[in-house]
Amino acid sequence: MSAVIRFESYTWRYSRTKQPALDAIDLEIEEGAIVGVIGPNGSGKTTLAYSINGLIPRQEMGVRKGKVYVMGREVMAYTPAELCQRVGLVFSDPEAQFTAMTVEDEVVFGMENLGLPIEEIERRLAWVVPLTEIGPLMDKPPYEVSGGQKQRVALASVLAMRPPILVLDEPTTMLDPLGRRRVFQVLERLKREYQSTIIVIEHSLEHLIPLADHMVLLYYGKVLLADETEPFFERLAFLMEHDVFPPGVVEFFYHLKQAGEYPADAPLPLTVEDGTARLRELLGGKG
Repeated sequence: MSAVIRFESYTWRYSRTKQPALDAIDLEIEEGAIVGVIGPNGSGKTTLAYSINGLIPRQEMGVRKGKVYVMGREVMAYTPAELCQRVGLVFSDPEAQFTAMTVEDEVVFGMENLGLPIEEIERRLAWVVPLTEIGPLMDKPPYEVSGGQKQRVALASVLAMRPPILVLDEPTTMLDPLGRRRVFQVLERLKREYQSTIIVIEHSLEHLIPLADHMVLLYYGKVLLADETEPFFERLAFLMEHDVFPPGVVEFFYHLKQAGEYPADAPLPLTVEDGTARLRELLGGKG
C-alpha cells in the first residue's frame, strides 16, 4: 500500500513556547490502515492531528519546518475547503465543532457545504444516523445532550462527509465503556466496508489495540516507536518506561514470558479473548 499521509522532517513550535511540540518527525501512514497514536499528555499528539488537517499552521501561530503530505500533496498546497473533503477531524471536545441549533442541522451542515444534492444528503443521513445511534437526538440542540451523545454527534457530522481520511483526537474521553465499544465498532465497519484511513489518538487502549494495524509512540515531540501492532507491544518494557500502560492481559503475559512460563517466541495476546485461549493452552486445556 502507498503512504496516504507522510511527515518529512516535520517540526512545529508554538509561538508561545521554546520547545517544539513536534521535533523533526518522519512518519508514513498507509492507505486503508487504522493507526493508533499514543503517548503521555503533552507529547504532541493533538499537534500531529491538527497538522494533518491544516489547522496548523492556519489557525495557530508558530514556526513550521519540514513537510506534511496528504494524498501526495503538501498540506499547505490545499485550500481549507479542499482539505476538508480529504481529512475529517473529530475533536476531543465535540462542542468545539458544533455550529447548528439542532443535531440534524449539525449533521447536514457539512454536506450542504460540499454542495451535495438533497437526495444524496438523505441517503447519507439514512446511513450515518443508525450507524452512530443518534436518531432520538435529531431534534435536540447538540449542546444540550450528554457528553457521550455529543461525541457521537460530532463523529456523525464528520462521517457524513465521507472523507477518505479520518482523524479522531481522543474520541472516547466522555464515554462510558459501552460508548467506547460503540465508537470502535463504527470504526471497524468504516475500515471493513469503506477502506477508510483512520488515525486514532487515544489513551484507552483496550478497544484500540485489537483494531489497529499500526501503532505510533509519540514522546514529547519525538516518534520513538512506530510498528505493526503485535511487534509494537513486544517492546513492552520500552513502552512502560515511556509512560504507556497497556491492558492488563498484555502486561500479564509479558511477565509470564519474562519468568519463562510463556514461550519466548510466542506473540503477546492483545485481547482478553486471545489471552484466555492462550492461558488454557498453558494449563493443558483446563478451565
